[in-house]
Amino acid sequence: MNTKTALITGGSRGLGRDMALSLAKKGVDIIFSYHSNTAKAEDVINEIKALGQDAKAFLFDANDYKSGQAFIASATNYLKEKNDSPNFDFLINNAGTGTFNIVANTTEDQFNEMMNVHLKSVYFMTQAALPFLNTGGRIINISSGLTRFSLPGMSSYAIMKGAIEVFTRYLAKELGDRKITANTVAPGAIATDFAGGSNKAEDKVKMIASVTALGRIGEAEDIGGVVAFLCSDDAGWINAQRIEVSGGMLV
Repeated sequence: MNTKTALITGGSRGLGRDMALSLAKKGVDIIFSYHSNTAKAEDVINEIKALGQDAKAFLFDANDYKSGQAFIASATNYLKEKNDSPNFDFLINNAGTGTFNIVANTTEDQFNEMMNVHLKSVYFMTQAALPFLNTGGRIINISSGLTRFSLPGMSSYAIMKGAIEVFTRYLAKELGDRKITANTVAPGAIATDFAGGSNKAEDKVKMIASVTALGRIGEAEDIGGVVAFLCSDDAGWINAQRIEVSGGMLV
């Protein structure tokens, strides 16, 4: 049986790292992007190889959509050399960053960064990847619980994630004849380094736990397994869905 390959953006830390490791544990080879920290990327590569799977990392600046196209070119060229085919099976659009400002004070630069990182790069990188995605492949776009509930200061980030959820449904509709599914995973608040690690602050952790049915903040390990499931044969009939993984936050 041929080993399947996943492309993951932002795989060197946080949610992306756990997605990469969760898929590698299922026997999937991993190609992931990182922004600047080569040492962190090498650590993840070594962890994946220790699980018996191949791993490769390439640079990607999500604020520049052309960098996403270059990432796809680098990944498919690598696969062509390694497997005699540039094709792969799973595309996971995870890379991102956050900004915090209320609507009244949001600057054009902040808005444009959120649009570039969370919408434009995802759209055009996915476009570049489509010719290389195998029949029966999977696309998983990472959204946010903030498209369902609203917290002051997160509007520009949440708007772009809402657009990604619409984009995902269009992908599902347009790629159905290739048996490619497209779904959105929407994490709740997670204690990672995202947006400067603000969710790790003690007062924030307590507040989030108090409004979450399961009584705690999320961890990266809560998300990777869901992504791995969506890439499994068992999830083949799940398509065009938004799956929130928040422990029951603000229900």
